[in-house]
Amino acid sequence: MAMTIHVDIVSAEKQIFSGLAQAVFASAVLGEVGIYPRHTPMLTRLKPGEVRVLKDNGEEEQYYVSGGMLEVQPHVVTVLADSALRAADVDEAAALQAKADAEKAINDGSAKRDFAEVQKELAEAMAQLRAIERLRSNSKGR
Repeated sequence: MAMTIHVDIVSAEKQIFSGLAQAVFASAVLGEVGIYPRHTPMLTRLKPGEVRVLKDNGEEEQYYVSGGMLEVQPHVVTVLADSALRAADVDEAAALQAKADAEKAINDGSAKRDFAEVQKELAEAMAQLRAIERLRSNSKGR
């Protein structure tokens, strides 16, 4: 039996995942991280993007998080997300519209919106679309 680590993914609204995993992969602010059992303790911020969980049965599940914190202990990984969804539940049409709106606001110099906020919205929309694309490519390979 492979070594496992307990993983909890929670958002302000609800618990998204709780169970055993062989590994967890996430988009941290300073780069992509891979967490395996007995990992050194760590606390880092997450950027909008994907969290992938390689479950103890070998299946991989994908989640989208809009940001948050990743806490790692030797036998427990906790993702405290601002908001989180299973990648399969991300609304592609809404993500495409959000991307288009953000790009328009960036290109429109007369926009009265905060540039940093618009950039954040664009990054979130792009991360959602990447999560959808990865989910599609993984399902085609099966």
